[in-house]
Amino acid sequence: MKRCLFLLIAAGSLLVAGCSTLESRISAQQAQFDSWPADVREKIQAGRIDIGFSPEQVRVALGEPTRKYQRTTAAGSSEVWAYAGGRVGLSLGIGVGSARGSSAYAGGVAYEPTTYGADDEAVRVVFEDGKVTSVERRAK
Repeated sequence: MKRCLFLLIAAGSLLVAGCSTLESRISAQQAQFDSWPADVREKIQAGRIDIGFSPEQVRVALGEPTRKYQRTTAAGSSEVWAYAGGRVGLSLGIGVGSARGSSAYAGGVAYEPTTYGADDEAVRVVFEDGKVTSVERRAK
């Protein structure tokens, strides 16, 4: 049973360590972040984006998008990044069994950030010519 607990703790630690946080995204792009104007840095540090932001600035502020779409209209093409509303699929499982004097146990952790559909999208960011031209937020 101690081994099972150890495996669950190790898997949980890897899951938490693998999560992208605002601080880790800024640190990973620190030199580039420092070169951006003060108002852009302030918005990013607050986890916000604005019209005119580059894809790199959006990625640092919000992380990787849940989905990407290509939009084509009479006015031209644009790229749309969609971000989920914060829900993720997380499953924990423990199994124990025995037969003929032997026993076995196992545990598992599964994490899936894209298990929800378009109904869970909270933010859509529209890019035209490499700059944000529109930010759509789901009404509460």
